[in-house]
Amino acid sequence: MIAAPSFSLLYSIDALNEPKITVKVIGHQWYWSYEITDMVTSYDLAFDSYMLSTNDLLDAGKYLRLLEVDNRLLLPVRTNIRIIITAADVLHS
Repeated sequence: MIAAPSFSLLYSIDALNEPKITVKVIGHQWYWSYEITDMVTSYDLAFDSYMLSTNDLLDAGKYLRLLEVDNRLLLPVRTNIRIIITAADVLHS
């Protein structure tokens, strides 16, 4: 009973279309780096995302401690996206 739905899922994973956007996420000890490659227009973008300090949270009117960052990663919906995750100096399991 468990194997039958798994076969269709495994098949659909292999039958994915070519992604339009590839995002490489690099975990560092205190921040994240993002490298975005757009396959359609050959547009490349790279930036770092740092956590906001408690003082910055209060100044900006945000209250999600340890979750708010200065540069958010925003991705389009209904688009095939490949995400590659790695770490530079710390293992982020």
